[in-house]
Amino acid sequence: MAALVKRTFVLAAIALTAVASACSTAHDSTGGGAGSAVTIRIPDPGNSGALALGKKDGSLDAALAKVGAKVEWTGTAGPFAPAAQALDNNQLDVAQGSITSAIAALAQKPGFKLFAAVAPDKVAEGILVKDSSGIKTVADLAGKKVVVWHGGSSEYLLLKALARDNVPAAAVTRVYLQPNQSAAVLHSGQVDAWATWSTYSISERANSGEHFLVSGGDIGSQNYAIWAVRNEFQQQHPAVVKAFYDYLHEAGLKQQQHPEDTVNVVHTAGPDAVEGREKELTIEFLRAAATASPITDADKAAFTEVAKFFADQQVTEGVFDVAPHLIDITTSAQIR
Repeated sequence: MAALVKRTFVLAAIALTAVASACSTAHDSTGGGAGSAVTIRIPDPGNSGALALGKKDGSLDAALAKVGAKVEWTGTAGPFAPAAQALDNNQLDVAQGSITSAIAALAQKPGFKLFAAVAPDKVAEGILVKDSSGIKTVADLAGKKVVVWHGGSSEYLLLKALARDNVPAAAVTRVYLQPNQSAAVLHSGQVDAWATWSTYSISERANSGEHFLVSGGDIGSQNYAIWAVRNEFQQQHPAVVKAFYDYLHEAGLKQQQHPEDTVNVVHTAGPDAVEGREKELTIEFLRAAATASPITDADKAAFTEVAKFFADQQVTEGVFDVAPHLIDITTSAQIR
């Protein structure tokens, strides 16, 4: 595999260490003897979102209990690269990421399949610049430095914006950093922009004097969110995966209708609580977010376009074929 793709996983090593540590006591989720509950290991959703509410009110537990399963919250949700390694290493059973990061991870080691798609985020991912930067257009990024997370949403958003506006990718210096290191580098002026997603962009826009130069919607992003399941877990417990999907779909629809119910779910104060403008932007994002849905033929075509784009941009070597790694969740059978 290309060294470029492998760098994604080198950059993810620190984050994976934290996930692995949290997983160290996790047991084999195949379940014990007859009648024992199957454990499905899911990254902890934190303080916002439909899963956070499902964790708090017990509705997810109730939905999974109907198929003889229970949840073990393992680690925390974050970039998909370390989550993909945790899936590969039998430390997680399901995780959410983006199709861009999933392509990079599957090209490295196909230890999971994708069972649900969420339409691309049009409002909360994009390229951040400081309000005082003087950067007004994508063309203004020529000769500038942009911090990205390699091989996933971040690099995709930057390259997609440059391609749309016919700016050569080589005209912009990509600075590869982990997401939790990127804000400080932008604040310090060591880089001129940051391509990122909702986990980081909402706080930055609300609190740090930054705005989107372009958003995912502006550039026609095809960066779907996806849900992945460990291969062995899907093979052994398809009914559990289907029940989890059904819950995600219905919970996402409820979130669209009442996004305020899925903000500050666990507590209203502390480092992961939001207020003021940050709370407003979080509610805006949650209201606009699509719900998890079965992977359609149109989604498959979009995934193929993303894979081709990454190959054209030399992020990967060759066009990775995503199709063998997709599941039709309506039948729990692999799409052929």
